Amino acid sequence: MKVSKFTASVIALAVSSAFAVQAADERYIINVDNNNKAAVKALAKKLGGEIKVDADGFISATFKGKSLNSVKKMMSNPVEALAAKGLKATSDINNAVFNAIEIDHPRYLMATYDDDAGDPRAQQITPYSIKQSQADQVTFNANAGMKVCVVDSGLDQHHQDFNWNNITGDNDSGTGNWNDGGSHGTHVAGTIGALDNNIGVVGMAPGVDMHIIKVFRDTDGKWGYSSDLAHAAQKCTDAGANIISMSLGGGGANATEENAFDAFTAAGGLVVAAAGNDGDNTRSYPAGYESVMMIGGNSKDNGRYESSQFPSCQATRDDCVEVTAGGLDVLSTYPMDTPTLAEINIGGQTYAASIASDSNTPPGTFSGNTYYMGTAESTDAGANGNICVIDRGNISFHDKVQNCENSGGTGAIIINNEAGTLGATLGENNSLTIPTVTALLADKAALTAGGFMSVDVTATGYNTISGTSMATPGVSGVAALVWSNHTQCTGTQIREVLKATAEDLGDAGHDVYYGYGVVKAKAASDYITEHGCSGPVASNELTNGVAKTGLAASKGQDLTYTFQVPAGATNLSFNTSGGNGGDADLYVKFGSAASSSSNDCKSESGSSTESCAIASAQEGTYHVTVSAYSTFSDVSLVASYSEGGSTPVTNTYSNTTSASITDNNTTSSSITVNDSGSSAIATVDVDITHTYSGDLLLTLVSPSGAEQVLRSYTGRSTDDIKESYNVDGFASSERNGNWTLKVHDNAGGDTGTLNSWTINFK
Repeated sequence: MKVSKFTASVIALAVSSAFAVQAADERYIINVDNNNKAAVKALAKKLGGEIKVDADGFISATFKGKSLNSVKKMMSNPVEALAAKGLKATSDINNAVFNAIEIDHPRYLMATYDDDAGDPRAQQITPYSIKQSQADQVTFNANAGMKVCVVDSGLDQHHQDFNWNNITGDNDSGTGNWNDGGSHGTHVAGTIGALDNNIGVVGMAPGVDMHIIKVFRDTDGKWGYSSDLAHAAQKCTDAGANIISMSLGGGGANATEENAFDAFTAAGGLVVAAAGNDGDNTRSYPAGYESVMMIGGNSKDNGRYESSQFPSCQATRDDCVEVTAGGLDVLSTYPMDTPTLAEINIGGQTYAASIASDSNTPPGTFSGNTYYMGTAESTDAGANGNICVIDRGNISFHDKVQNCENSGGTGAIIINNEAGTLGATLGENNSLTIPTVTALLADKAALTAGGFMSVDVTATGYNTISGTSMATPGVSGVAALVWSNHTQCTGTQIREVLKATAEDLGDAGHDVYYGYGVVKAKAASDYITEHGCSGPVASNELTNGVAKTGLAASKGQDLTYTFQVPAGATNLSFNTSGGNGGDADLYVKFGSAASSSSNDCKSESGSSTESCAIASAQEGTYHVTVSAYSTFSDVSLVASYSEGGSTPVTNTYSNTTSASITDNNTTSSSITVNDSGSSAIATVDVDITHTYSGDLLLTLVSPSGAEQVLRSYTGRSTDDIKESYNVDGFASSERNGNWTLKVHDNAGGDTGTLNSWTINFK
């Protein structure tokens, strides 16, 4: 097959089982107050730990052959652990106080490589993803001060397609200089901000300021860890970045990493990460955190990039794919000294070739007579001094090339056994020395005919790669482009606008493969111009008994409403429901704005089902705030009252005898009700003092033994519970008899007291 286009190498740096982490080198994050850090580091070292990351509020260390429980035990009992090693505890041992220890999960680059189209060596090429996302229809505002922090494998400092006056960087331990190369990182950075300079390619936000943080080695794409990313988030903040772009990920979540990105987002930034390339519904992190925008990939014809992961939407639609961008065959920058183009020449006829990943295939030409080795499952003396032509199949690519080399072969060409290019990977740190390329099945007859051939290998500075690694910088670049023209917006607002204006792909509305669809820069910019950063303003006035439906908010956002209550109103209540598993909290206050710290009633159950009942309604305006403790959607809010009439009689019963709440136990308190009538309408008021209220589960038990959970575990570190709960689960129960409140504490380290509780029947 003649070569009529720019042909790229196929280099696999994809997430795969080949990057398995050895258990013996398990890393752990130790959260610690900074004033105790020196003592904790010293203790960790004495116990065999090797410090890998030293960041604000935490360190990361490896403990060879130690499990998480073993490390927790050693660090929690330092005198005993040191004695077991024949060491004595020093005077600073009392300062070796830590807050938590968790697994430091590995993170990987997320790209698979394929061929490309066009020739950026002769003129500037606009990659299809630029046009598809409308980035060519919006002008980047270079004076806006926009900066993207690219956490990856570094950047080639010799590349002509970057504005080096606007690029800074940081190194991570053991990865080398941030600007000494890094094929994956260079490709990612080009998609974000390659210059509009009449050569090469152009990025989504041409010339945007970038800060490069290198957490992967450029030589082998060796993995980073969650602690590296948490530390990187701090460095991105220090560098003044608006956006963090991460074309990487891996399994497992931890609080340290999540908190770092939560903090960056809360400060007004935007965090973007790749969904992953395993083509299944596995959730990858950091993309799986709610504060991080998860990006999927699409093709140039708006089809799905088949390897893009598609996790289900668990609690919200902020922990699954939110939008997509071009992820299949994306052309961008590449290190200037890394070979990307290969062509096979036989008798003046040229044929397409791709360079095998992890092969010793330097720029230049290798040539010689050919020898057809079949599938090369063993050595063959006929290959001695010749270029081996090998069929794909049966054994690994590495073993095929090894057999060729052991037979005296001078080079290897592996022919695909199906249509399309072949992404052969020889494996990290292999000892193979002969150059290796792959070829198309359509060219097999010419390649196996025998005779002399030459293979030209060229470093061009550009390459076409596939993966959610390529889609992620596409979205990061579009975000920077749009944001540069609307600097009054926050990162969260830009995130919501990109979703609101995406072109719907796949099933109508949001779906797990495309999210809300492919990002559109012009549509997003026009949307902000017309509607502002927050979008169209909806009425925030509540009508008696009429539900506001479809409410949605991202973590940390507040939705505010007002409700007019006339004189003589009774039975005033405010209720939320729904939420798709998210957590919406409810705050109500008469006369002024309601919040968690200023309210007449609050309800924080740990779900989106909340209730506030106002015992004595006042005439005037009640202010209602629905606050997203975690991202929620499809919540309904209804406020209601009864007009005029006499105030219903409320029968109130209380238990004011305090009871201790101990760790990992259930505390019970009873009230005897001597009254007849239904229990259908009731409220329960609870007064609890506790140092970690998120550990508590409150359950009301009726005289008949029926139960209703008043408050679920929330995991929050807030103190005390002084709340009122509507009781609606006992419509068929008589109120007469013993009612019991059960308080279960499900964790250690924090205790408290049930001061009193009251049940009110109406």
